Amino acid sequence: MKLLSIAIPCYNSAAYMRKCIESLLPGGEDVEILVVNDGSEDETPRIAMEYAEKFPGIVRLINQENGGHGAAVNTGIREAKGLYFKVVDSDDWVKREAYEEILETLRHFAGSRAVLDMLISNFVYEKAGEKRHKVMRYRHALPKNELFTWKDVKHFMKGQYILMHSVIFRTKLLRECGLKLPEKTFYVDNIYVFEPLLQVENMYYLDVNFYRYYIGREDQSVNESVMISRIDQQIKVNKMMFDFYNEHFSKISAEKHRRKYMYNYLEIITVISTIMLAISGTPENLEKRGGLWSYFKENNRGLYHRLRYGLLCGYTNLPGKGGRKISIDGYKLCRRFFKFN
Repeated sequence: MKLLSIAIPCYNSAAYMRKCIESLLPGGEDVEILVVNDGSEDETPRIAMEYAEKFPGIVRLINQENGGHGAAVNTGIREAKGLYFKVVDSDDWVKREAYEEILETLRHFAGSRAVLDMLISNFVYEKAGEKRHKVMRYRHALPKNELFTWKDVKHFMKGQYILMHSVIFRTKLLRECGLKLPEKTFYVDNIYVFEPLLQVENMYYLDVNFYRYYIGREDQSVNESVMISRIDQQIKVNKMMFDFYNEHFSKISAEKHRRKYMYNYLEIITVISTIMLAISGTPENLEKRGGLWSYFKENNRGLYHRLRYGLLCGYTNLPGKGGRKISIDGYKLCRRFFKFN
């Protein structure tokens, strides 16, 4: 068995995937790199095969018909032979020094009786054209360098969330929780770091800047104009997260710190959905915004009221043209501060 499986979902990634793969090779024989070619039409499979032939037993090419990011992650989880599992997008990369510390920590737990469900580390927004890059750290919210549970989790600041870039899961946990991401849908990384939390008990935070999250391609899914063009997929993911929280509320609420974190994450995803619909401003999308709130209200009136009239969603859903302008201006200010998109 390998220590760590790393899945790289690839779709027409030839222009940048080498940097990603090269950054992961220093893991050596402890790591398997699963390059999941999701129906690419460029040189992606050839480049992946080149690495698979050069590094047998470390790099493996998996070809599949195009099913989107979620399908590629599902394939990675199914094919993984590692005790732990990580997703690295093909246009991102990792820092070697931090990588070595990550692997050393995983080796420790692999040889220990203690069960590690989720390892958390920092990630860096590598935004094109900017000299200074924002680091997403968790040092004030999570204990460092020790195994901890939800009761030890402190307050997360607004805008501070555990994203796909931050986590390494125990592979068996992902399989046992029945995680299956929807196919041909963007923004499923939010489901990936949401649903498994129901099964996560033991965590470890390593305060190192491991993952480098590149932002700058015009076709990138987090680009504002791209998000608006794919708003139906954002809404789909938002509804799935709402439904999961609603369906599993009794277990989620059994641990108040987990409940608080998962609610806050659902809240910020709802903020993103509604503010993107407001920025678009078309009659069709404003109707979709109303439809999203109606869906919440029909399925759980109490949760709807908490979301709709909470501070964040309340501010980003002010009525009328003037209200929308205030909401959008506030969002843009936050975007400049937090450095997303």
